[in-house]
Amino acid sequence: MPTLVLINGAPASGKSTVARLLARDRPLTLVVDIDTIRGSLGHWEDDPVAAGLAARQLALSMCGTHLSAGRDVIVPQFLQRAEFIDELAAAANDVGADFLECCLVSSPEQAAAQFAARASSDEPNHRAAQTLQSAPGAVPVQDLYETMLAMVSKRPQTRYVRLVSGDVEQSLAHLRAEIRQ
Repeated sequence: MPTLVLINGAPASGKSTVARLLARDRPLTLVVDIDTIRGSLGHWEDDPVAAGLAARQLALSMCGTHLSAGRDVIVPQFLQRAEFIDELAAAANDVGADFLECCLVSSPEQAAAQFAARASSDEPNHRAAQTLQSAPGAVPVQDLYETMLAMVSKRPQTRYVRLVSGDVEQSLAHLRAEIRQ
């Protein structure tokens, strides 16, 4: 049975990295990176909220299509509200696929430090995150992390994955262990 795995976590927690590595476990697993989809939309910077919503709708369509073909999907995405998580679960349910909700956890301080550490990255999604985070009124990464944890704490189905600072392979091993449960 195909599975949709959501990997939630703070900005710069390594969601996309572990998603790509996890996708190697099964042939033709699709990583649906919503930030990459958003970055593919022309002039997304002019209205990042509308672009983000459009990217999520495209992602849901991609997930449904791939799952209905009997293939796994991994969605690495920072989420603070349950609405999109519920939409992903419904997309999986609509085609008879399993849905696993995982959350990468560390500490608010580690989350902020990891985000700051990639400030000079040339990767387009990292630059976009820096742009959004430096906008007037942006919420500090530590606070974003706390809001995410408060939301997932109300979701008993969430599987918590302990991040190991500076050790992607160990963090990936923790994720694989949670998925196999």
